Amino acid sequence: MNTLTVDRTISIRGLFRISRPINLLMVGFAQLMTAYFLVRTTTSGLPVFHDYKLYLIVISTILITAAGYMINDYYDVKIDYVNRPQNVVVGKGIKRRVVILLHTILNFTAIGLGYLVSPTIALINFGAAFLLWLYSNQLKREPFIGNFTVALLTGVSIYLIGFYFQKSELLVLTYAIFAFFLNLIREIIKDIEDRQGDRKHGCRTLPIVIGFRRTKSVIFLIAAVFVCAILVVTFKLNRPMIFIYFGGLGIFFSYFMYRIYIADRKDHFTKLSAMAKVLMLVGTISMGFL
Repeated sequence: MNTLTVDRTISIRGLFRISRPINLLMVGFAQLMTAYFLVRTTTSGLPVFHDYKLYLIVISTILITAAGYMINDYYDVKIDYVNRPQNVVVGKGIKRRVVILLHTILNFTAIGLGYLVSPTIALINFGAAFLLWLYSNQLKREPFIGNFTVALLTGVSIYLIGFYFQKSELLVLTYAIFAFFLNLIREIIKDIEDRQGDRKHGCRTLPIVIGFRRTKSVIFLIAAVFVCAILVVTFKLNRPMIFIYFGGLGIFFSYFMYRIYIADRKDHFTKLSAMAKVLMLVGTISMGFL
């Protein structure tokens, strides 16, 4: 195998790792599930899966998300060498200038696809791309605001489907709230997990600013608001199946919160971050039972 082939292999592998394909699949899956099971039809009565604009929205969301992962890894190289050196890709598996180029191409492509849907979607895509860049460059190093930004964009990616097609918006909002709060908790858990590298490089995340124990208290406060928000929206919907489902999911969520309460090591929080992903996936699948 010659040097050029080796370089190409490393670049492809690096590109695969930096774009987080499993996470991208989850984003696309959540939007398609929202469209098929919650929105169902367009305002004209046609099945939503027959509208090509749905796929433009999903593809543009995936491209913006991938670009966000790339720029985040670009700015976090030094921190990642401390927190997870075996997973560093930028500068090793793929050149820094290539990362910036790909980030730019993906964002402009996503905004262009959004414009084919509507100027409003293009504007939302631009805003999301800008916020992800700002998050990676600055916000993630500040307490809470970075966590809130990423969680908000996660919720918006779900709500966007109901918003564009103007169908079942309250029902879609329920799942958007679910995604927002669960992702907010996960982002704070990741800050606890990464506090060693973050502290070394001058980040001011919640665990560094207010301490490990108080950050856990913040998570429990967010969880309480989360439960209240879900209850309020589901009462407005008055759909028994949602009560049954979220009641059952509440048992697993309680166990998840208990695990947060007893966690005190880095590997504990790594597992909790994975558990949060599973909860989000289970929440998405539940759309099929409504």
